[in-house]
Amino acid sequence: MAIITVVTICYNNLADLQKTCASVDEQTNAPFCHLIINGSTNNDIANWLSETQQPVYRQWINEPDNGIADAFNKGVQHAPEGFIHLLNSGDIYADKNVFSQINNFLNAHPNISWMSGKIILKRAQHWVTVGKPFDAKKLYRGMRSIAHPTWFVKKEVYERCGYFNMQYKIGMDYDMLCKIKDEPYAFYNAPVTKFDDTGISSTQYLASLKENIVIYESHFGFSLKCRLWQWRLKMLYLLLQTRVGKFLFLVKKKLGLENH
Repeated sequence: MAIITVVTICYNNLADLQKTCASVDEQTNAPFCHLIINGSTNNDIANWLSETQQPVYRQWINEPDNGIADAFNKGVQHAPEGFIHLLNSGDIYADKNVFSQINNFLNAHPNISWMSGKIILKRAQHWVTVGKPFDAKKLYRGMRSIAHPTWFVKKEVYERCGYFNMQYKIGMDYDMLCKIKDEPYAFYNAPVTKFDDTGISSTQYLASLKENIVIYESHFGFSLKCRLWQWRLKMLYLLLQTRVGKFLFLVKKKLGLENH
């Protein structure tokens, strides 16, 4: 059985954390460790963790951090060897059998260093399931089809390729994808997580597109195709805010094309 550690970062959002913990706890196969990185400025989460009976696999660190990337890094550094899944507070697993299925998948692919799968999220106020196999040749397109909440990455990959870059406030996961693009990989063709779309990269989507350009070009130099693709995503996002755009998306969804 694969050793899997779930890392959940949180900040003053007890209700979200409780939802995520409940999703972890209902899995038919428990993780080796569930590590909570609590950077909250109030005591709600710390009190709940210490005063409520928690499963033996749950551990936590209560201390201030310097943002999302710093919290991710703490989780990765404190996790035992094996695969790490970064499941943010508010996110949940797609169903109670995900861990069992992922274990089987990892055992069937012993030579990979990381994997990704499908994710359930909202687009134009409608729940859709999206996700495609990672293609390094399409890295300039960003992370639209390879969502970070579905990644399971070996700790040794982070140690070898580098931790999350703290200079990025939104796209630190995209920067990580650029770092690990050549690592042995496999795609799990089923939903892994259901994504809470109130996160920073959703509420600041347009800002994230600008940051994506900076990140991509920091790794690969000036790229006109990256800039044009991010402009395309911006136009699509703005279109989806209109009635026409929402109608067209509904048509696309009914045709089963939302993952294209």
